[in-house]
Amino acid sequence: MSNTGPAAKKQKMDDVKTIGTHNGTFHCDEALAVFLLRQTAAYKDANVKRSRDPAVLDTCDIVVDVGAIYDESKQRFDHHQRGFTEVFGHGFSTKLSSAGLIYKHFGKEIVSSAAGLDLIDGKVEILWLKMYKEFIEAIDGIDNGIAPYTSQEQPKYRNRTDLSSRVGWLNPRWNESTEFQKVDGLFAKASQLTGEEFLGRLGYYADAWLPARDLVLDGLSSRQNVDASGKIILFEQFAPWKEHLFELEAEQGISGDDLPFYVVYPDETGGNWRIQAVPVSPESFHSRKALPEMWRGMRDDALSKITGIDGCIFVHASGFIGGNKTKEGVLSLAKLALEM
Repeated sequence: MSNTGPAAKKQKMDDVKTIGTHNGTFHCDEALAVFLLRQTAAYKDANVKRSRDPAVLDTCDIVVDVGAIYDESKQRFDHHQRGFTEVFGHGFSTKLSSAGLIYKHFGKEIVSSAAGLDLIDGKVEILWLKMYKEFIEAIDGIDNGIAPYTSQEQPKYRNRTDLSSRVGWLNPRWNESTEFQKVDGLFAKASQLTGEEFLGRLGYYADAWLPARDLVLDGLSSRQNVDASGKIILFEQFAPWKEHLFELEAEQGISGDDLPFYVVYPDETGGNWRIQAVPVSPESFHSRKALPEMWRGMRDDALSKITGIDGCIFVHASGFIGGNKTKEGVLSLAKLALEM
């Protein structure tokens, strides 16, 4: 017979953990840190105490962003104390905020659970690092007052729509009540906001970005089957490929004469096929080998005549992209471009 009486309810309440963080004005880093902790097995459904009183914080099971202590063994995760220099590692050098600290120690469990992956699955590591790079690091940098670049120039516009700014706007205005129950309610709203965006971004990377990476890996690995030179990568369906290609090339040590020049893939909307020259870097407008100069700016029958390939649609004036009506036609363009 199960025990559902008052004693069992009291035991359940006693088992609920408490997360401590500071009261007063809240910021994006601890709002997210609290949300992340509540995604873990240890702190699921945990209560939150917001205080700067050491006696109150000592009653908490874990403390973030307050207390001047960073000690995992004591479950203390502050970053404000003198001498704190902790970074995420793995090539990242931005000093951590409480968000980065919690993500560093608990992030793999959170990613594994949210993405439905086994903790030892290699994709967990990929997503863990990707989420730090694309989501967490900026929160760390902003909270620690670290500019994303060094420049003496004045910005041409102000950006106050980032997540850290939007959390900041949730604090009471200077001429509004700062009664603690109201502020705690606003903090809960801020924590939920950060968490929803975190999970949304993670969902995209797990369900869209990673599958695209797998497609690019397959294309890169089988490119010699498309052309013996290995310079042409064929995708049988459209997928975002640039970022993945450069990362996979670096991981596999592909360089110099082994680098591919062209990617061919079906147009995701028009039912035609595209050829795109691989840029020299992900953000560059310069290509490793642009399409031939005599093709650039040409269209339709005129382009088919000059190339000798039926079904041509266009080649951009800069030579970075072109199109053909068929897969065979676009592959012929790629192979001919290699010879020129």
